[in-house]
Amino acid sequence: GGGDKMAAPLRVMVGVKRVIDYAVKVRVKPDKTGVVTDGVKHSMNPFCEIAVEEAVRMKEKKQAAEVVAVSCGPVQCQETIRTALAMGVDRGIHVEVSGADYERLGPLQVSKVIAALAKKEKIDLIIVGKQAIDDDCNQTGQMTAALLDWPQGTFASEVSMGEGGLTVTREVDGGLETIKVRVPAVLTSDLRLNEPRYATLPNIMKAKKKRIDKLSLGDLGVGAAGNLETVSVEEPPTRSAGVKVENTEQLVQKLREIGHI
Repeated sequence: GGGDKMAAPLRVMVGVKRVIDYAVKVRVKPDKTGVVTDGVKHSMNPFCEIAVEEAVRMKEKKQAAEVVAVSCGPVQCQETIRTALAMGVDRGIHVEVSGADYERLGPLQVSKVIAALAKKEKIDLIIVGKQAIDDDCNQTGQMTAALLDWPQGTFASEVSMGEGGLTVTREVDGGLETIKVRVPAVLTSDLRLNEPRYATLPNIMKAKKKRIDKLSLGDLGVGAAGNLETVSVEEPPTRSAGVKVENTEQLVQKLREIGHI
């Protein structure tokens, strides 16, 4: 970053979440316990793709020594990890969680998993997406930083590395905020951080040979019990058709009729 002397290359971990593909129209189950996932196309959460891209770029600039991708969930999460490997990540860790445990899995459990792995793998920098497009929680990065007691740079739209650590530009409500964080640290990626690459066929082939280690929650000393219960999932209400009015008098009259003024 900007002529600063380079620090030693970092060990980087990225979180990758398997979610229903962004282009799919999500349907609620008839019993309102959740959404229909059977036979539905899944892919990597778009904000996770941005996190992976940032980590791989750090590797290409020799700012990262190794990049490890981690995903929690059923066996299909290995496909999500393979996508990260095809984008240039070195190896993967799959924390297998399935059935009722997976349905109860929330940001706090995932944060505990990432924090435990960060210690085990001697990680210097964790990059996760700012949120997942399925639950929109925006909590995993913050909780992971809290569990590890590491500084955090959330909603990052630009990251540069210098000797003292990382300079992070954050997208906040009022504009942009620039902060400096020392490593070890946690970053969460915002939409404008980068444009993720597409995996090329040769890299997809290479990814097949890369290692994915399998672990359980128990291996990491993380309990499966979630502390949140989903009471009911409902479709958003359908919008009623609008009404055209000819002039302001009619508009005022209409608004009076429906009790808005």
